[in-house]
Amino acid sequence: MKPHISILTLGVTDLEQSLIFYRDGLGLQTEGIVGQEFEHGAVAFFDLQRGLKLAIFAQEDLAIDAGLIQQPISSTAMSIGHNVSNKNEVDEIMETAKKAGAVIVKQAQNTFYGGYAGYFLDPNGHLWEIVWNPQIMPPSDC
Repeated sequence: MKPHISILTLGVTDLEQSLIFYRDGLGLQTEGIVGQEFEHGAVAFFDLQRGLKLAIFAQEDLAIDAGLIQQPISSTAMSIGHNVSNKNEVDEIMETAKKAGAVIVKQAQNTFYGGYAGYFLDPNGHLWEIVWNPQIMPPSDC
């Protein structure tokens, strides 16, 4: 397998609410919900960086599509890291997320590795880390 991830899909309890959070609250670009004409097919895609999209898919439909039994969302099973160019961006994004309805679980603070980071939960309990890591800077086109 070549290491190239193109879509991160989050199972969500309320597709409309999640669309509003990511599109209107965080400002991610999307064409909105597509696939509603298909049973268990409604999904929204958000443009991230070149070649990478975030998808939100009703958790029940994701379980059906994968052939699994739906499980509760676990905030500690994984996190999504959003690396930024400076400390101020961390604070700005954390505040934007809070205004959009996110729950701040760890205020941004200095890290043991010399960076600065904080954590929030989206409306479905998915954990996001907003981080400035001076050893891993984001590409300049992000």
